[in-house]
Amino acid sequence: MDAKARNCLLQHREALERDIKTAYIMDHMISDGVLTLLEEEKVKIEPTQQQRAAMLIKMILQKDNYSYISFYNALLHEGYRDLADRLRGGLPDVSSSNGKDSVGGITSYVRTVLCEGGVPQRPVVFVTRKKLVNAIQQKLSKLNGEPGWVTIYGMAGCGKSVLAAEAIRDHSLLEGCFPGGVHWVSVGKQDKSGLLMKLQNLCTRLDQDGNFSQRPPLNIEEAKDRLRILMLRKHPRSLLILDDVWDPWVLKAFDNQCQILLTTRDKSVTDSVMGPKYVVPVESSLGKEKGLEILSLFVNMKKADLPEQAHSIIKECKGSPLVVSLIGALLRDFPNRWEYYLRQLQNKQFKRIRKSSFYDYEALDEAMSISVEMLREDTKNYYTDLSILQKDVKVPTKVLCILWDLETEEAEDILQEFVNKSLLFCDRNGKSFRYYLHDLQVDFLTEKNRSQLQDLHKKMITQFQRYHQLHPLSPDQEDCMYWYNFLAYHMASANMHKELCALMFSLDWIKAKTELVGPAHLIHEFVEYRHILDEKDCTVCENFQEFLSLNGHLLGRQPFPNIVQLGLCEPETSEVYQQAKLQAKQEVDNGTLYLEWINKKNMKNLSRLVVRPHTDAVYHACFSEDGQRIASCGADKTLQVFKAETGEKLLEIKAHEDEVLCCAFSADDRFIATCSVDKQVKIWDSVTGELVRTYDEHSEQVNCCHFTNNGHHLLLATGSSDCFLKLWDLNQKECRNTMFGHTNSINHCRFSPDDTLLASCSADGSLKLWDVRSANERKSINVKQHFPDSEDPQEDIEVIVKCCSWSADGARIMVAAKNKIFLFDIDSSGLLAEIPTGHHSTIQYCDFSPHNHLAVVTLSQYCVELWNTDSCLKVADCRGHLSWVHSVMFSPDGSSFLTSSDDQTIRFLYLKQVWETKKVCKNSAVVLKQEVDVVFQENEVMVLAVDNIKRLQLINGKTGQIDYLTEAQVSCCCLSPQLQYVAFGDEDGAIEILELLNGRIFQSRIRHKKAVRHIQFTADGKTLISSSDDSTIQVWNWRSEEYVFLQAHQETVKDFRLLKNSRLLSWSFDGTVKVWNIITGRIEKDFVCHQDTVLSCDISPDATKFSSTSADKTAKIWNFDLLFPLHELSGHTGCVRCSVFSVDSTLLATGDDNGEIRIWNVSNGELLGLCSVEGAATHGGWVTDLCFSPDSKMLVSSGAYLKWWNVVTGESSQTFYTNGTNLKKIHVSPDFKTFVTVDNLGILYILQILE
Repeated sequence: MDAKARNCLLQHREALERDIKTAYIMDHMISDGVLTLLEEEKVKIEPTQQQRAAMLIKMILQKDNYSYISFYNALLHEGYRDLADRLRGGLPDVSSSNGKDSVGGITSYVRTVLCEGGVPQRPVVFVTRKKLVNAIQQKLSKLNGEPGWVTIYGMAGCGKSVLAAEAIRDHSLLEGCFPGGVHWVSVGKQDKSGLLMKLQNLCTRLDQDGNFSQRPPLNIEEAKDRLRILMLRKHPRSLLILDDVWDPWVLKAFDNQCQILLTTRDKSVTDSVMGPKYVVPVESSLGKEKGLEILSLFVNMKKADLPEQAHSIIKECKGSPLVVSLIGALLRDFPNRWEYYLRQLQNKQFKRIRKSSFYDYEALDEAMSISVEMLREDTKNYYTDLSILQKDVKVPTKVLCILWDLETEEAEDILQEFVNKSLLFCDRNGKSFRYYLHDLQVDFLTEKNRSQLQDLHKKMITQFQRYHQLHPLSPDQEDCMYWYNFLAYHMASANMHKELCALMFSLDWIKAKTELVGPAHLIHEFVEYRHILDEKDCTVCENFQEFLSLNGHLLGRQPFPNIVQLGLCEPETSEVYQQAKLQAKQEVDNGTLYLEWINKKNMKNLSRLVVRPHTDAVYHACFSEDGQRIASCGADKTLQVFKAETGEKLLEIKAHEDEVLCCAFSADDRFIATCSVDKQVKIWDSVTGELVRTYDEHSEQVNCCHFTNNGHHLLLATGSSDCFLKLWDLNQKECRNTMFGHTNSINHCRFSPDDTLLASCSADGSLKLWDVRSANERKSINVKQHFPDSEDPQEDIEVIVKCCSWSADGARIMVAAKNKIFLFDIDSSGLLAEIPTGHHSTIQYCDFSPHNHLAVVTLSQYCVELWNTDSCLKVADCRGHLSWVHSVMFSPDGSSFLTSSDDQTIRFLYLKQVWETKKVCKNSAVVLKQEVDVVFQENEVMVLAVDNIKRLQLINGKTGQIDYLTEAQVSCCCLSPQLQYVAFGDEDGAIEILELLNGRIFQSRIRHKKAVRHIQFTADGKTLISSSDDSTIQVWNWRSEEYVFLQAHQETVKDFRLLKNSRLLSWSFDGTVKVWNIITGRIEKDFVCHQDTVLSCDISPDATKFSSTSADKTAKIWNFDLLFPLHELSGHTGCVRCSVFSVDSTLLATGDDNGEIRIWNVSNGELLGLCSVEGAATHGGWVTDLCFSPDSKMLVSSGAYLKWWNVVTGESSQTFYTNGTNLKKIHVSPDFKTFVTVDNLGILYILQILE
């Protein structure tokens, strides 16, 4: 054995001896020929598991490299992947020329690669089909390291999967063409929820160390992008194998520059994907000789010695490998029954089970019926139980042990009997065996036992409840994932509606499932079983659906949010809230912190109309030019037209032979255009629904269509995955112009308001503008260049430009790509603005308001956002969809917009929502600015705030009562200590005081020269102090009209703190901190604190020290009596934005722009610890404010959301997620029980600790 391998084994010997069970591992090593039966006995006689493991490792250390490799593969096979990873570094290099082959001629290298990739093992009896295997290998070698597709197609049961697995059991092919490995995915017939789960599992397999992301992708688009990055950077030159692909749309999720081998029954599935394509057809019949070879292997006879009946049996089996294997397995047990089984097949004794089918499965039905009949009586019922298994689902042994109430060994003995008879298949790539049926066997069992299915599902549920009542589900159990994914399916199939509702309407279940697999599958189940859930209580069902819709983007996060806290934010009438409140009260008694949002009832729902015109995903919806009608299209291949006001259906047209991707009204509203995956463009009469014209000149799916805005001469533009943009004149039968220039799919196109230009967006990363009259390219904007990547070369970055929209004047164009909106000037092509929407979302669609500066975007996190394109600020966040929102469009008058959705990217119940932007705008006009003042007085919480229409509001936090005080250009405001007066400063530097009792106003005669930034009464309320952008501080005794001006700072003074004895501490962008006497106006102390901007200061409660924080990434602790710092606190990697002393003045907390919070010892400047989540500093961005509890044991911080921390442990005690982000400040009551903040959407939060 190589020294490297030996040292690696010795290094990890202790862990191996502690964890491994030797029995199954030795089975693998014996089959590889590296361990003898005598050696196995020596290991077995050791008294304990650990001693047996020690003996086995001792033997391996005395052997050669192949023993090491065999041991490594055995660990992988038996699910000890973590231990195998430790040994990976010691794997010896064994070339194909000197590699020691195991049974079947497979090298250790090949076995390792296939095992790690999850490739199925050879069947129990295997015959090679060299001609087909060679054909597949030749096609694979043609990929030559470049992206492309190799398709193996043929009818069901013809052995495609076995051939695919066999083709890659070749050392030179793997080493030469796919050194990055292979990755097998069993796809099958999937909906979008199922596909997302497959993609999540694949991404987890490819990123086991979690280097790329700590959470699963939340939607198919994110999963596709994650997969692309993982294959490109972590697994280059590897092969992805997609087994049993049914639908073309599934392949779009894998169409990202990978090398792919796929098996399918339909060779046209690759028509919609890009790249080189190679096809290997598999004939439905094995051929007589191969069939006889299978039989000879089963019965252990030479082919020439088979009886005459063998030839007839092959004929009756129609050459199907699956059928021949079933008969062969029977003959192995009863070798004298050749004549009997032939007669059974010929006489068609068993009633044909399949009523209708695309293929002729009669032979399979007969063979399955015979095989089942020949089972022992005590095992027949066990096989019948398998009728409830789903296709393409591998079931852990533990699930079947629970179902049958058997020990693992007993269940595996029964299951192995089924495997031996080719009635079941076993996957051994894992710690436990997993069993599955061929699709055709599932069909057979389902039909044969249809009358028993409900009872069989009920048995599954009963056994689950019985077992897990004593053994609660936990993520480390091998059967855990199965139950979370399929428990609801079994309950629904068992007609156990009461139990299903109890499960789905349980906050505990939602927490457990979403924490493990994310929210997508759960939301799919709410859609799938809504007809059952609504029977129980449609209101409760809506409560839970709305909860998932509003919080789906949070439930995919790591660390996982506290679901009870999220539930407490629901309306008090919601079942979700009531369950959360009950749980919270129980947990509060055990010391858990929870918060009630006491003013949440003031939140309004903005949606106006919901219609469900389609039976599948709605890909696009648009208004007619008069705004009276809406047209929509989608995955159900239909075009629908309905009234915008009421949702009344006007037309339903079976428009295309495949999914309809886009639709558009003509400018005169006479026509509607549709385009489809079927490569056709169609024109319809919008009133009668008659087909006016069909265009079929595109060679790939047509993604978008748009009419000119002028109705006098109608032109239609279409963009396709064939990279061409086409112009159509409705008076002509053929295309008027074809525009060349894009190098990848065209996703979107739009005419300019004056119809002189046509804009197109493409997956090639560009936006192009075309002259409509000449059809020539006018200019091209490389959007991709605005996504620099510091680690990788530019060509590795895939930037798909999703859509574009023109401003009403045609001077600007908005473009969406990845998570950003870009605004470009049309004349100069210059970038005017760049708006990032968020880190974990992708923009699906965007639209400019026809009349103002609003833009609406849809995101992959199921939400719709309104943005002000002038200020680059988000105006509103509209949630309500349960899925991807594919498109969005303003009404012609700009008063509303509509969105079309997958509604949970899953299936069959899809929403289209119309939102009122008048409400949104009106609401956004009365939402609060973030500069508020709060006074906590006994049981009262009074909030003084400014809204967007210049009104000063006084809000009673407990009752919600609002008093509108006055209108002004308010920049900051404050309340007097006894709530008798309010003061406010404006953008022009003016200062006013309002007496609340009588409304009398006092104005400062001397105003600041620039905007007022902070304003505060002294404790007696007689003096008002203000600071300004003009770098001055004004002290105004407003009763005596006396003024003192504090002038010495060189730049903006954003804030100050009042000290005792008429002193004041101020800080400025000029890097200095000054202490003033506010009576004389003189500087008493002048501290040059930082070389960069001073961002904040805090005064210690004992009034002896203060802290300063700066953009120079440091904080400092100062003594008022010294001009040099006591301690400089270094270590932050971002601007230190805030700091706070503990109440006893012994601790200082600092927060920076990277989300990190540090706790320091004030006396010696020592770092005591970090407040972090699972070792990572995370606050969703800047830490903007901090506050200690009176006992200094707890700390609250604000940033993208609010967090409470245990100061001693540094662990998070609770997180409150606000609707918006970028919280500037948190106001805390003296008893640390009430908290007030405002988010960037202007929503006020008054939170109280639940007691």
